Amino acid sequence: MRESDIQNSIRLALNPYAVIFRVNSGKVRMKDGRFFDTGVPNGYTDLSGFRKSDGKAIFLEIKTDKGRLRDAQKHFLNTMQQYPIICGVARSPEEAIKIVTGG
Repeated sequence: MRESDIQNSIRLALNPYAVIFRVNSGKVRMKDGRFFDTGVPNGYTDLSGFRKSDGKAIFLEIKTDKGRLRDAQKHFLNTMQQYPIICGVARSPEEAIKIVTGG
């Protein structure tokens, strides 16, 4: 299964628990040669949002079974773990639900 398929299934599975947004990060060269920068920091998670029950922020990095975190992604998650928010790496909808619900 592709990472984008996992992201979509996680977004659907989390709907009862959270409002989740898909965020693309990085820079893209446009047809006219200029670069477009998404504006989020390097390593920003694939999915972010907030938990419906208490408004707590959520940052989820999504990976396939064999996917590995890049250094920038590790740094972002380590930084976020210093705050009272929800963050983690999910490889399935079930993992994402456990992260978000604290199960």
